[in-house]
Amino acid sequence: MAKRIGTQTVRFERDICITASAAVGSKKEAEGPMAGCFDLLCEDSNFGETTWEKAESRMQKDAVNRALEKAAKSPADIHYIFAGDLLNQCIGSTYGLRDLSIPFLGAYGACSTMAEALGLAANFLESGAAEACAAVTSSHFCSAERQFRFPLEYGGQRPPTSQWTATAAGACILEAGGQGPYVKEFTAGKMTDYGITDANNMGAAMAPAAAATLQAYFQDTGTTPGDFDTVVTGDLGAVGSELLYELLERQGIDLRKKHTDCGLLIYDRDKQDVHAGGSGCGCCASMLSGYFVKELQEGKLGNILFCATGALMSPTSIQQGESIPGIAHAVHLSGKREG
Repeated sequence: MAKRIGTQTVRFERDICITASAAVGSKKEAEGPMAGCFDLLCEDSNFGETTWEKAESRMQKDAVNRALEKAAKSPADIHYIFAGDLLNQCIGSTYGLRDLSIPFLGAYGACSTMAEALGLAANFLESGAAEACAAVTSSHFCSAERQFRFPLEYGGQRPPTSQWTATAAGACILEAGGQGPYVKEFTAGKMTDYGITDANNMGAAMAPAAAATLQAYFQDTGTTPGDFDTVVTGDLGAVGSELLYELLERQGIDLRKKHTDCGLLIYDRDKQDVHAGGSGCGCCASMLSGYFVKELQEGKLGNILFCATGALMSPTSIQQGESIPGIAHAVHLSGKREG
Protein backbone atom coordinates (compact mmCIF):
# COMPACT_ATOMS: atom_id res chain seq x y z
CA MET A 1 0.00 0.00 0.00
CA ALA A 2 1.01 3.61 -0.49
CA LYS A 3 3.18 5.09 2.22
CA ARG A 4 2.79 8.66 3.40
CA ILE A 5 6.16 10.42 3.43
CA GLY A 6 6.48 13.65 5.41
CA THR A 7 3.59 16.08 5.30
CA GLN A 8 2.37 16.10 1.68
CA THR A 9 3.90 13.19 -0.23
CA VAL A 10 2.70 9.68 -1.02
CA ARG A 11 5.16 6.96 -2.08
CA PHE A 12 3.76 4.09 -4.13
CA GLU A 13 4.85 0.52 -3.44
CA ARG A 14 3.19 -1.14 -6.45
CA ASP A 15 4.68 -0.76 -9.92
CA ILE A 16 2.42 2.01 -11.22
CA CYS A 17 3.35 2.36 -14.88
CA ILE A 18 2.57 4.75 -17.71
CA THR A 19 2.23 2.12 -20.40
CA ALA A 20 1.23 4.46 -23.23
CA SER A 21 0.76 8.17 -23.89
CA ALA A 22 -0.28 10.45 -26.71
CA ALA A 23 -0.15 14.16 -27.51
CA VAL A 24 -2.33 16.24 -29.84
CA GLY A 25 -1.61 19.78 -31.03
CA SER A 26 -2.55 22.37 -33.63
CA LYS A 27 -0.88 24.86 -35.99
CA LYS A 28 1.10 26.84 -33.41
CA GLU A 29 2.46 23.65 -31.89
CA ALA A 30 3.34 22.32 -35.35
CA GLU A 31 5.45 25.42 -35.94
CA GLY A 32 7.35 24.98 -32.66
CA PRO A 33 10.54 23.08 -31.84
CA MET A 34 8.66 20.13 -30.29
CA ALA A 35 6.45 19.37 -33.29
CA GLY A 36 8.01 15.93 -33.73
CA CYS A 37 6.79 14.86 -30.28
CA PHE A 38 3.10 15.06 -31.15
CA ASP A 39 1.12 12.05 -32.29
CA LEU A 40 -1.38 14.24 -34.13
CA LEU A 41 -1.08 17.82 -35.38
CA CYS A 42 -3.99 19.57 -37.05
CA GLU A 43 -3.54 22.75 -39.11
CA ASP A 44 -7.20 23.57 -38.44
CA SER A 45 -7.56 24.87 -34.89
CA ASN A 46 -11.22 23.87 -35.07
CA PHE A 47 -10.27 20.22 -35.65
CA GLY A 48 -13.17 19.97 -38.09
CA GLU A 49 -15.66 21.15 -35.45
CA THR A 50 -17.92 24.20 -35.49
CA THR A 51 -16.62 25.89 -32.32
CA TRP A 52 -13.36 26.17 -30.40
CA GLU A 53 -14.92 24.51 -27.38
CA LYS A 54 -15.99 21.51 -29.45
CA ALA A 55 -12.49 21.42 -30.91
CA GLU A 56 -11.07 21.10 -27.41
CA SER A 57 -13.37 18.17 -26.71
CA ARG A 58 -12.25 16.57 -29.96
CA MET A 59 -8.60 16.92 -28.90
CA GLN A 60 -9.24 15.07 -25.65
CA LYS A 61 -11.06 12.27 -27.43
CA ASP A 62 -8.31 11.97 -30.05
CA ALA A 63 -5.57 11.92 -27.41
CA VAL A 64 -7.27 9.21 -25.34
CA ASN A 65 -8.08 7.08 -28.38
CA ARG A 66 -4.53 7.32 -29.65
CA ALA A 67 -3.12 6.39 -26.23
CA LEU A 68 -5.52 3.44 -26.02
CA GLU A 69 -4.43 2.30 -29.46
CA LYS A 70 -0.77 2.43 -28.45
CA ALA A 71 -1.56 0.48 -25.27
CA ALA A 72 -3.54 -2.11 -27.31
CA LYS A 73 -6.57 -1.47 -25.13
CA SER A 74 -10.22 -0.59 -25.64
CA PRO A 75 -12.23 1.86 -23.50
CA ALA A 76 -13.78 -1.15 -21.76
CA ASP A 77 -10.34 -2.06 -20.39
CA ILE A 78 -10.04 1.25 -18.50
CA HIS A 79 -11.60 1.24 -15.04
CA TYR A 80 -11.53 5.02 -14.47
CA ILE A 81 -10.60 8.11 -16.44
CA PHE A 82 -9.42 11.28 -14.69
CA ALA A 83 -9.78 14.39 -16.84
CA GLY A 84 -10.04 18.15 -16.72
CA ASP A 85 -9.61 21.36 -18.70
CA LEU A 86 -9.95 25.13 -18.34
CA LEU A 87 -13.53 25.61 -19.50
CA ASN A 88 -16.49 26.19 -17.18
CA GLN A 89 -17.66 22.91 -15.64
CA CYS A 90 -14.82 21.18 -17.56
CA ILE A 91 -16.99 20.79 -20.65
CA GLY A 92 -13.95 20.05 -22.79
CA SER A 93 -13.60 16.80 -20.86
CA THR A 94 -17.22 15.86 -20.34
CA TYR A 95 -18.33 16.32 -23.94
CA GLY A 96 -15.10 14.94 -25.34
CA LEU A 97 -15.17 11.72 -23.32
CA ARG A 98 -18.89 11.02 -22.85
CA ASP A 99 -19.07 8.50 -25.72
CA LEU A 100 -16.23 6.36 -24.35
CA SER A 101 -18.40 4.95 -21.54
CA ILE A 102 -15.51 4.92 -19.07
CA PRO A 103 -16.27 5.73 -15.40
CA PHE A 104 -15.39 9.42 -15.27
CA LEU A 105 -13.85 11.47 -12.48
CA GLY A 106 -13.48 15.14 -13.33
CA ALA A 107 -10.46 16.97 -11.95
CA TYR A 108 -9.75 20.69 -11.85
CA GLY A 109 -6.44 22.22 -10.93
CA ALA A 110 -6.24 24.69 -13.82
CA CYS A 111 -2.91 24.07 -15.60
CA SER A 112 -1.81 21.69 -12.82
CA THR A 113 -4.59 19.24 -13.71
CA MET A 114 -2.38 16.69 -15.49
CA ALA A 115 -0.22 16.15 -12.40
CA GLU A 116 -3.34 15.99 -10.25
CA ALA A 117 -4.94 13.43 -12.58
CA LEU A 118 -1.78 11.29 -12.59
CA GLY A 119 -1.59 11.38 -8.80
CA LEU A 120 -5.24 10.43 -8.35
CA ALA A 121 -5.01 7.63 -10.91
CA ALA A 122 -1.87 6.28 -9.25
CA ASN A 123 -3.59 6.21 -5.87
CA PHE A 124 -6.53 4.24 -7.32
CA LEU A 125 -4.10 1.75 -8.85
CA GLU A 126 -2.04 1.50 -5.68
CA SER A 127 -5.11 0.73 -3.58
CA GLY A 128 -6.31 -2.01 -5.92
CA ALA A 129 -9.46 -0.07 -6.76
CA ALA A 130 -8.38 -0.22 -10.42
CA GLU A 131 -5.91 -2.03 -12.63
CA ALA A 132 -5.97 0.41 -15.54
CA CYS A 133 -6.74 4.14 -15.58
CA ALA A 134 -6.40 7.05 -17.98
CA ALA A 135 -5.40 10.67 -17.30
CA VAL A 136 -6.04 13.41 -19.85
CA THR A 137 -6.18 17.21 -19.99
CA SER A 138 -6.48 19.84 -22.70
CA SER A 139 -6.55 23.55 -23.45
CA HIS A 140 -7.32 25.72 -26.47
CA PHE A 141 -5.93 29.20 -27.03
CA CYS A 142 -9.11 30.66 -28.49
CA SER A 143 -11.54 29.20 -25.94
CA ALA A 144 -9.28 30.21 -23.04
CA GLU A 145 -8.88 33.78 -24.26
CA ARG A 146 -12.63 34.11 -24.72
CA GLN A 147 -13.35 32.79 -21.24
CA PHE A 148 -10.63 34.34 -19.10
CA ARG A 149 -9.56 37.53 -20.86
CA PHE A 150 -11.08 39.09 -23.98
CA PRO A 151 -12.70 37.56 -27.07
CA LEU A 152 -10.18 37.50 -29.92
CA GLU A 153 -12.44 39.81 -31.92
CA TYR A 154 -11.80 42.50 -29.30
CA GLY A 155 -8.21 42.79 -30.52
CA GLY A 156 -6.74 43.53 -27.11
CA GLN A 157 -2.97 43.93 -26.90
CA ARG A 158 -1.22 41.22 -24.94
CA PRO A 159 1.41 42.50 -22.45
CA PRO A 160 4.94 41.02 -22.29
CA THR A 161 4.09 38.94 -19.20
CA SER A 162 1.27 37.11 -20.99
CA GLN A 163 1.61 33.50 -22.11
CA TRP A 164 0.16 31.67 -25.10
CA THR A 165 -2.37 29.02 -24.09
CA ALA A 166 -1.44 25.86 -25.99
CA THR A 167 -4.02 24.33 -28.29
CA ALA A 168 -3.10 20.83 -27.22
CA ALA A 169 -4.04 17.75 -25.24
CA GLY A 170 -2.13 14.93 -23.59
CA ALA A 171 -3.28 11.52 -22.39
CA CYS A 172 -1.60 8.74 -20.40
CA ILE A 173 -2.67 5.16 -19.77
CA LEU A 174 -1.61 3.96 -16.32
CA GLU A 175 -1.57 0.34 -15.17
CA ALA A 176 -0.55 -1.63 -12.11
CA GLY A 177 2.45 -3.51 -13.46
CA GLY A 178 4.40 -3.17 -16.66
CA GLN A 179 7.69 -1.98 -18.06
CA GLY A 180 7.50 1.65 -17.02
CA PRO A 181 8.08 4.50 -16.75
CA TYR A 182 6.97 4.29 -13.16
CA VAL A 183 5.01 6.75 -11.01
CA LYS A 184 7.02 6.64 -7.79
CA GLU A 185 5.67 9.49 -5.65
CA PHE A 186 3.01 12.17 -5.65
CA THR A 187 3.03 15.44 -3.71
CA ALA A 188 -0.25 17.32 -3.45
CA GLY A 189 0.28 21.06 -3.27
CA LYS A 190 -1.27 23.73 -1.10
CA MET A 191 -2.91 26.83 -2.48
CA THR A 192 -0.72 29.93 -2.33
CA ASP A 193 -1.86 33.48 -2.89
CA TYR A 194 0.57 36.39 -3.21
CA GLY A 195 -2.15 38.84 -4.17
CA ILE A 196 -1.59 38.74 -7.94
CA THR A 197 -4.66 40.07 -9.78
CA ASP A 198 -3.33 40.38 -13.33
CA ALA A 199 -4.85 37.65 -15.52
CA ASN A 200 -2.08 38.31 -18.02
CA ASN A 201 0.67 37.35 -15.58
CA MET A 202 0.11 33.69 -14.82
CA GLY A 203 3.80 33.09 -14.14
CA ALA A 204 3.79 35.40 -11.14
CA ALA A 205 0.60 33.82 -9.77
CA MET A 206 1.87 30.24 -10.10
CA ALA A 207 5.56 30.51 -9.18
CA PRO A 208 4.98 30.69 -5.38
CA ALA A 209 2.88 27.51 -5.55
CA ALA A 210 5.58 25.72 -7.53
CA ALA A 211 8.22 26.80 -5.03
CA ALA A 212 6.12 25.64 -2.07
CA THR A 213 5.35 22.23 -3.56
CA LEU A 214 8.92 21.58 -4.67
CA GLN A 215 10.25 22.60 -1.27
CA ALA A 216 7.72 20.28 0.39
CA TYR A 217 8.71 17.40 -1.88
CA PHE A 218 12.43 17.81 -1.27
CA GLN A 219 11.86 18.08 2.47
CA ASP A 220 9.48 15.08 2.60
CA THR A 221 11.76 12.81 0.58
CA GLY A 222 15.18 14.05 1.65
CA THR A 223 16.16 14.70 -1.98
CA THR A 224 17.57 17.68 -3.88
CA PRO A 225 17.30 18.84 -7.50
CA GLY A 226 20.60 17.05 -8.11
CA ASP A 227 18.86 13.69 -7.63
CA PHE A 228 16.91 14.20 -10.86
CA ASP A 229 17.85 14.46 -14.50
CA THR A 230 15.47 17.40 -14.69
CA VAL A 231 12.78 19.11 -12.64
CA VAL A 232 9.94 19.94 -15.03
CA THR A 233 7.47 22.72 -14.32
CA GLY A 234 4.43 23.56 -16.37
CA ASP A 235 3.94 26.23 -17.29
CA LEU A 236 5.67 29.12 -15.61
CA GLY A 237 7.15 30.63 -18.74
CA ALA A 238 10.01 33.11 -18.60
CA VAL A 239 8.59 35.35 -15.87
CA GLY A 240 7.46 32.57 -13.56
CA SER A 241 10.65 30.55 -13.96
CA GLU A 242 12.83 33.43 -12.80
CA LEU A 243 10.54 34.03 -9.84
CA LEU A 244 10.71 30.33 -8.98
CA TYR A 245 14.52 30.42 -8.90
CA GLU A 246 14.49 33.45 -6.60
CA LEU A 247 11.93 31.95 -4.22
CA LEU A 248 13.78 28.64 -3.92
CA GLU A 249 17.17 30.32 -3.54
CA ARG A 250 15.81 32.01 -0.41
CA GLN A 251 15.33 28.47 0.95
CA GLY A 252 18.82 27.38 -0.06
CA ILE A 253 17.65 25.39 -3.12
CA ASP A 254 19.41 25.97 -6.45
CA LEU A 255 17.16 24.83 -9.32
CA ARG A 256 18.65 26.71 -12.26
CA LYS A 257 20.85 23.92 -13.65
CA LYS A 258 18.18 21.23 -13.35
CA HIS A 259 15.05 23.07 -14.40
CA THR A 260 12.93 22.65 -17.54
CA ASP A 261 9.66 24.46 -18.10
CA CYS A 262 7.04 23.15 -20.53
CA GLY A 263 5.99 26.70 -21.33
CA LEU A 264 9.51 27.46 -22.54
CA LEU A 265 9.92 24.10 -24.26
CA ILE A 266 6.85 23.91 -26.47
CA TYR A 267 7.44 27.15 -28.46
CA ASP A 268 10.37 29.13 -29.84
CA ARG A 269 10.04 32.54 -28.19
CA ASP A 270 12.48 34.09 -30.67
CA LYS A 271 10.47 33.00 -33.71
CA GLN A 272 6.92 32.66 -32.39
CA ASP A 273 4.86 35.46 -30.87
CA VAL A 274 4.15 33.81 -27.52
CA HIS A 275 5.59 36.54 -25.28
CA ALA A 276 6.58 34.88 -21.96
CA GLY A 277 5.99 31.33 -23.28
CA GLY A 278 3.28 28.69 -23.38
CA SER A 279 0.63 27.80 -20.82
CA GLY A 280 -2.61 25.88 -20.44
CA CYS A 281 -3.54 22.38 -19.30
CA GLY A 282 -2.57 21.06 -22.71
CA CYS A 283 0.91 22.56 -22.62
CA CYS A 284 2.44 20.45 -19.86
CA ALA A 285 0.15 17.49 -20.67
CA SER A 286 1.33 17.33 -24.27
CA MET A 287 4.98 17.81 -23.34
CA LEU A 288 4.74 15.08 -20.70
CA SER A 289 2.82 12.68 -22.94
CA GLY A 290 4.65 13.45 -26.15
CA TYR A 291 8.20 14.06 -24.96
CA PHE A 292 9.10 13.18 -21.37
CA VAL A 293 7.36 9.80 -21.22
CA LYS A 294 9.17 8.75 -24.40
CA GLU A 295 12.50 9.95 -23.04
CA LEU A 296 11.96 7.83 -19.94
CA GLN A 297 10.85 4.82 -21.98
CA GLU A 298 13.94 5.03 -24.17
CA GLY A 299 16.28 5.41 -21.22
CA LYS A 300 17.40 8.91 -22.19
CA LEU A 301 16.11 10.15 -18.84
CA GLY A 302 16.23 8.19 -15.60
CA ASN A 303 14.31 10.28 -13.06
CA ILE A 304 12.26 13.43 -13.49
CA LEU A 305 10.13 15.47 -11.11
CA PHE A 306 7.07 16.72 -12.98
CA CYS A 307 5.54 19.71 -11.18
CA ALA A 308 2.52 21.09 -13.04
CA THR A 309 1.31 24.52 -11.97
CA GLY A 310 -2.10 26.17 -12.13
CA ALA A 311 -3.78 29.53 -11.57
CA LEU A 312 -7.09 28.94 -9.80
CA MET A 313 -9.08 31.79 -11.27
CA SER A 314 -12.43 31.96 -13.02
CA PRO A 315 -14.28 34.64 -14.99
CA THR A 316 -16.39 35.28 -11.89
CA SER A 317 -13.42 35.76 -9.57
CA ILE A 318 -11.73 38.11 -12.04
CA GLN A 319 -14.91 40.22 -12.38
CA GLN A 320 -15.09 40.47 -8.59
CA GLY A 321 -11.53 41.73 -8.35
CA GLU A 322 -10.29 38.64 -6.52
CA SER A 323 -6.63 37.73 -6.42
CA ILE A 324 -5.41 34.59 -8.20
CA PRO A 325 -4.43 31.63 -5.99
CA GLY A 326 -1.82 29.28 -7.37
CA ILE A 327 -1.55 25.51 -7.03
CA ALA A 328 1.12 22.98 -7.99
CA HIS A 329 1.27 19.20 -7.75
CA ALA A 330 4.42 17.12 -8.22
CA VAL A 331 4.89 13.60 -9.59
CA HIS A 332 8.16 11.68 -9.44
CA LEU A 333 8.57 9.58 -12.60
CA SER A 334 11.33 7.03 -13.07
CA GLY A 335 12.39 4.98 -16.03
CA LYS A 336 13.57 2.21 -13.72
CA ARG A 337 11.66 -0.09 -11.40
CA GLU A 338 13.97 0.93 -8.56
CA GLY A 339 15.03 4.54 -8.09
